[in-house]
Amino acid sequence: MIKDFAIQSRSYRRFYQEKTIDRNLLVELVELARFCPSGRNAQPLKFFMSNSEETNNQIFPNLAWAAYLKDWDGPEEGERPSAYILILEDQTIATSSQRDQGIMAQTIMLGAVEKGLGGCIIASVKSLELAKILGIPDHLKIVLALALGYPKEQVVIEPMPQNGSVEYWRDAKGVHHVPKRSLSELIWNKPVSND
Repeated sequence: MIKDFAIQSRSYRRFYQEKTIDRNLLVELVELARFCPSGRNAQPLKFFMSNSEETNNQIFPNLAWAAYLKDWDGPEEGERPSAYILILEDQTIATSSQRDQGIMAQTIMLGAVEKGLGGCIIASVKSLELAKILGIPDHLKIVLALALGYPKEQVVIEPMPQNGSVEYWRDAKGVHHVPKRSLSELIWNKPVSND
């Protein structure tokens, strides 16, 4: 079951914007993060949730969407996320929470898949501008944005091409293709013979 969720947890960038996400569902997803491991058990991360059109419209222009899709500026109106969870690093507790960020972001995304949602973890955020717009205090640094919604696109995993390019692409039908390395490439050490 967890393998299915991992396979389904792709980076979706187009959504059925009109399908709303209840705040209680966002709270459930954040609660999953509460149970995650944390370096030194410091637990420095906080969360800002948005499921309102007004706040979503403030968040959207402060995100970059897909670096490899040079001619695409992100989802059009009607295909934008229905909700966001911003991950904030409380700098009065810690200033290097990258591992925690990754663990919690992926846990939230797996929880989203279980609920029929899709999303995209976005690190390219205009943090200072967005914090000012949203009234987030200076000691809470925006480190990741999780864009959430009901996926409106198909994302497929492809074998890594011969040239080793990691760039994702969209075909003529709008299907999003993502190359992944083979399992044999990931496992560095070879089995030890018992002979």
